[in-house]
Amino acid sequence: MHHRLPSRRTVLTTAAATAVTAVTAGSFAAGIPAAEAAAPDRRMIRAIIARMSRAEKVGQLFVMRVYGHSATAPDPADAASNQSEMGVSNAAELIAKYHLGGIIYFAWAHNTRDPHQIAGLSNGIQRAGLTHGTPIPLLISTDQEQGAVARIGSPATLFPGGMALGADGDPHDARAAAHVIGTELGAIGVNQNFSPVSDVNINPANPVIGVRSFGADPQAVAALTAAQVKGYQGAGIASTAKHFPGHGDTGTDSHFELPVITHSLEEWRRIDAPPFRAAIAAGIDSIMTAHILVPALDDSGDPATLSRPILTGILREELGYDGVVITDSLGMAGVRQKYGDDRVPVLALKAGADQLLNPPLLDVAWNAVLDAVKSGEISERRIDESLVRILELKARNGLFRNPYVTHQGVDRAVGIRSHRATADRITDRTVTLLTNRAQILPLPRRAHRNLLVVGADPAAPSGTGGPPTAVLAEALTGLGHPAQALPTGTAPGQALIDRAVAAALGKDGVIVATYNVTAAFSGQIALVKALVATGVPVVQIAIRNPYDIAWLSGVAAGLAVYGWTDVSLRAVARVIAGRAAPVGRLPVAVPRADDPKQVLYPIGHGLRFR
Repeated sequence: MHHRLPSRRTVLTTAAATAVTAVTAGSFAAGIPAAEAAAPDRRMIRAIIARMSRAEKVGQLFVMRVYGHSATAPDPADAASNQSEMGVSNAAELIAKYHLGGIIYFAWAHNTRDPHQIAGLSNGIQRAGLTHGTPIPLLISTDQEQGAVARIGSPATLFPGGMALGADGDPHDARAAAHVIGTELGAIGVNQNFSPVSDVNINPANPVIGVRSFGADPQAVAALTAAQVKGYQGAGIASTAKHFPGHGDTGTDSHFELPVITHSLEEWRRIDAPPFRAAIAAGIDSIMTAHILVPALDDSGDPATLSRPILTGILREELGYDGVVITDSLGMAGVRQKYGDDRVPVLALKAGADQLLNPPLLDVAWNAVLDAVKSGEISERRIDESLVRILELKARNGLFRNPYVTHQGVDRAVGIRSHRATADRITDRTVTLLTNRAQILPLPRRAHRNLLVVGADPAAPSGTGGPPTAVLAEALTGLGHPAQALPTGTAPGQALIDRAVAAALGKDGVIVATYNVTAAFSGQIALVKALVATGVPVVQIAIRNPYDIAWLSGVAAGLAVYGWTDVSLRAVARVIAGRAAPVGRLPVAVPRADDPKQVLYPIGHGLRFR
């Protein structure tokens, strides 16, 4: 049974609601009328700031993780994690102690069990923000990119990720997907999504962006970025373009190292800048920084997150952006290598950032910023500039009117039939047919083919389905082609390969799900080679990066789906069974395995059924 939540359409009667009413009625906003307080009116914002203590101002700059499914009564293990890392037991205590401006949700922090639980957590967080000190609602954020990065799973509607949408290539579909995602996030109280990924992924070896990007064509990525910005913000939540100034040409992961982008200034303007320019033109609410070195933009050795020439000189002055700038997580190694955790948040603010995301030690970071303000290293006027942007964003999204959500709103929006139908329709358009020897696909509808599904079973984001081989087998069976699943992993040894070969004998076809095949993953190459040698037709599906086909000669057909969550796997099953046509086109080039400088399949390649 759900606990009753306040209605967005009625007058609130709780103490927290009274605080909201005080804000919008102008009791501490210098008499600003409620109608004006609902809009991003700078007179109202500055009146709020005038009432804030220095500690409250600093707290508004931070967006922090917290463990637990409830704002006040998390499970004991989550309360212990909060105590260990932050010195408090729950979200409400965290907000009261540090006057936080935002909370970020993670599945691993047990914030996202189900939509109704998330709605209750969101309301509890807002109630805490409106009952301690100056009453200000919070920005509640998450990384709901879809595909490889999705913090909220079923029954929320799930879509494929960025590169799949790039294969579709239709800005209308990208906007429709973002509108559905934004509508459902808003219904559960999440009002800021760290999406879309606006990096132009021109490096096939990129270990951290890859399929999260829309592709390798700067103009195509720009068009899809702008479309998603409009979709999210049209649904009433803040969108965040990331990772400025562009993380698409790295061979290292900024979670663990400090990547270096070697683009010249002209290359940066031609390759990396267009999506961010498009996002700004579309009215983007927030832009996230990257922990990367770009010597052509700043030769100081500081990562972009801490670079004034990049955040202020280029983003604000050259590109003309005056919205919220949020750092990527301050717990990532890429931003921590040169400076200590006490200096990183201070330097980020001095560079031009507004929101400081998820520092590893909040007490250290918060006190470091407070001390910098007290000492005059950072002026209070500079802090107020960020506060204006942050509070304007909150006002623009209606949080000062009413930040609460309802169970009825959850039921009306999350995972509803029309949203799922939209997801399936769009996902069908992302499946890309790379090769189809002897026109083996689609499988004949009337001939029930007896199939074996083998291959990689990587863990999907929480609540998004899997394992892939089982999902594929079930989907194909439901479409009239009985299929047996045999997971073989990303690095099968000889025993598993022999088992797969034995299982393939007597089958009408084998479906192999491959995952990021390279020379280092020779087991997957050996598996496909052994299956091809049986004479049974082999259909290969790249379930993450689309480059796998270059290593896998001899397959009867090869497809790319750019993701391994259920929505993508069911779509490729429909294509294999002839219930949907493959209309996706490669948004990146696939290089030859033996000579990566040569292109095997160019951007735009994609076969059709005859």
